[in-house]
Amino acid sequence: QVQLVESGGGLVQAGGSLSVSCTASGLTFSSYHMGWFRQAPGKEREFVSAITWSGVYTYYGDFVKGRFTISRDNAKNTVSLQMNSLKPEDTAVYYCAADPQGISGRSRYWGQGTQVTVSS
Repeated sequence: QVQLVESGGGLVQAGGSLSVSCTASGLTFSSYHMGWFRQAPGKEREFVSAITWSGVYTYYGDFVKGRFTISRDNAKNTVSLQMNSLKPEDTAVYYCAADPQGISGRSRYWGQGTQVTVSS
């Protein structure tokens, strides 16, 4: 019933930019906090960014350092992550997450992920 579908992943050279998006269905989008996690091979899933249901508050992992921007469009049931100044260490599968109470590694719903590869 509930689906989170990511798109926009791909291959980009270091220093470039990429935007990934997540479109949700089967839930009341405006009632859910949304966020992004990522997981690289051999590493644990790590928090990237989150945005509250109205978009008033945003949160970022320390590694972002101003490079990423999260946004949401409740009219389109979409959350996006604009990634600039990409580094090879950003290479990972990026997962969209949704939860009515807060984004964490135990969020209620997850997308299937989209691959982001940054070449050096």
